[in-house]
Amino acid sequence: MTPTGSTYDPQAGTAVPPRVGTGPSVARDRRAAPPRNVRVALVTGASSGIGAATAQRFAEGGWKVLLNGRDVPGLEKTAAGTSGIVLPGDLATPDGPRQLAESALGAAGRIDLLVAGAGIGWAGPFVTMPHTALHRVLTVDLNATLHLVREVLPAMVAAGRGRVVLVGSVAGIVGVRNEAVYSAAKAGVAAFAEALRQELRGTGVGVTHVVPGPVDTAFFERRGTPYQRTRPRPTSAGRVAGAVWEAVRRGRDDVYVPSWLCLPGRVRGVAPAVYRRLLDRFG
Repeated sequence: MTPTGSTYDPQAGTAVPPRVGTGPSVARDRRAAPPRNVRVALVTGASSGIGAATAQRFAEGGWKVLLNGRDVPGLEKTAAGTSGIVLPGDLATPDGPRQLAESALGAAGRIDLLVAGAGIGWAGPFVTMPHTALHRVLTVDLNATLHLVREVLPAMVAAGRGRVVLVGSVAGIVGVRNEAVYSAAKAGVAAFAEALRQELRGTGVGVTHVVPGPVDTAFFERRGTPYQRTRPRPTSAGRVAGAVWEAVRRGRDDVYVPSWLCLPGRVRGVAPAVYRRLLDRFG
């Protein structure tokens, strides 16, 4: 394998490079690497919502969890009562993914699972969307995710095991009016998951794409527009976290929460005209 500058590119003859992060979060949280029988999960967006619920579910399941997000009090709340390590940072900054990878490696020595749960939204007509908001949504929801996977993946491949969980959205499957850029970003995540899964076949590393519908979290409040549709009804972050847990445990490729959300994509494939009529009415 030719080194490309990633934090996690393995050096010759080693599964994990000896680089260790030196940022303040690592200095504060560094502990001895967990035993090999204790698996390590890095969860982004772990200060609230799906990320927090997922981190707590894996901690309950005996995993060592590394928690990333920008809200330090929120991360500490998620970590309370667990052995979780708080690794605050903004993935939207140019060096954010690399710094997080370095901090995670310094804190635990390896990553067996990456759950990319960080995400933001924006709602409104595309023609009124500020360029700054457009850039931010694409950066957080798509670009940062790809860069972080790029940092973490080489060591998983070298070790011959691991899993990447990408948290998408039904918006990325069907396209949702007044959420054009968010839909585009999540559609990019879906395509990335499929392409990456094909590339990783036979390596021992899996890719899971989790597709939730609306979830009862602060996501809508933060984007500045409440959820106003009557259907689908929002589900709980805990339900999504449980689906992620089962997907990792069973090695599943695609998971919809709730499961019936797989139907719109299937209708689109076999009857696109019917699909668009339904989308015009309900989308």
